[in-house]
Amino acid sequence: MSLLHTMNILEKMDDPGINGEQIVALFESYHDVEATSTTVSGEQGSTDFVKIVIKGSQGKENGGQAPSFGIVGRLGGIGARPSRIGIVSDADGAVAAVTAALKLAEMAKKGDQLPGDVYVTTHICPTAPTVPHEPVDFMGSPVDILTMNQYEVLPEMEAIVSIDTTKGNKIIKNKGIAISPTVKEGYILRFSNDLLRIMEMTTGELPSTFAITTQDITPYGNNVYHINSILQPAVATNAPVVGVAITAESAVPGCGTGASHEIDIAQAVRFSIEVAKEYTAGTTTFYDTQEFAHLQKLYGSMNKLQTMGLKD
Repeated sequence: MSLLHTMNILEKMDDPGINGEQIVALFESYHDVEATSTTVSGEQGSTDFVKIVIKGSQGKENGGQAPSFGIVGRLGGIGARPSRIGIVSDADGAVAAVTAALKLAEMAKKGDQLPGDVYVTTHICPTAPTVPHEPVDFMGSPVDILTMNQYEVLPEMEAIVSIDTTKGNKIIKNKGIAISPTVKEGYILRFSNDLLRIMEMTTGELPSTFAITTQDITPYGNNVYHINSILQPAVATNAPVVGVAITAESAVPGCGTGASHEIDIAQAVRFSIEVAKEYTAGTTTFYDTQEFAHLQKLYGSMNKLQTMGLKD
């Protein structure tokens, strides 16, 4: 059950001594699963980037041709110690990503191996800094966003869901999860009907979505407002990216504690796993390839929105 795994991972990560190697150790007993951790230091400390590969029965890791899928747990840090005690709201993306990986590993062990490979990435930092943001403070990170993308956005990922706590705003008004339109190569495309269908199925409710702007799909550091980092993976890949936001009705600080809701995280896990099943089987798409080609023919490349743009 996704909820059981979610609760176990939440408890595991709510620890001032948690690190990437402890997460890697969770996957040691699983066949066809590879997990690694890399410690990277920045100006405000260090964090452990975790990469988990759940190999598919027909995946490229085993010489097959099934599509490869990516799940990115996006966050600044899972804790803001010593200024905050306990796991913070911003940790939800990491919890969801690791939980999805663990559930997929369990499924494969029992015989329900997906056709294609699934790459899960996130980072583990229980002592991240906080940063001012409107309307509520965000979590910062010991490393910059370019470093995060370097370790979390992999060339093997042919489509990506980016899971991120998205509660520090006044845009999204529902509690649970919501998805973004598909973003690809600087274009904000229409919502994927396949993903909307999967959301309806996994939540038992009408699909919840959220709007994004051109600013949101540009790189951090260009001095424009971003709702948060949920679409930052899209600046580092030409693969289609969809944001999976874990949301709240009220504006909740990313550095707030006692604000992680197990059921909401488990919803993000179930949704991501079902998308992984269908995408690696070739039955789900993130965008209309013919329409995208037509857009590019009409308006040209928008790859410049994946860059820092022109200097002042």
